[in-house]
Amino acid sequence: QVQLVESGGGLVQPGGSLRLSCAASGSISSAYAMGWYRQAPEKQRELVAHITRGGSTNYADSVKGRFAISRDNTKNTVELQMNSLKPEDTGVYYCNARQLLTNKNYWGQGTQVTVSS
Repeated sequence: QVQLVESGGGLVQPGGSLRLSCAASGSISSAYAMGWYRQAPEKQRELVAHITRGGSTNYADSVKGRFAISRDNTKNTVELQMNSLKPEDTGVYYCNARQLLTNKNYWGQGTQVTVSS
């Protein structure tokens, strides 16, 4: 089992940048695929970025070229670098860990990102 804690959210102007971090309480090195999801007001939670245990990544079309996900298995952290932020990027961002053996999902508590002038 793993516990996830996100940090790094906040208020930023359009065109600005933020870096989100997710710290895992246990080892994520080989057993978990990791991802960032977001949920805007009155919308469903959606996948933003995903990274496999081997480091392969994929992104939602809306963030390609602007966001970058990375993981450090030695520090048990996953980060999301967000550049050229837009108002439509506003939402609560959640870190996700999916255990590969059981397909069980773990979630952090979420961190608010607000893009507004």
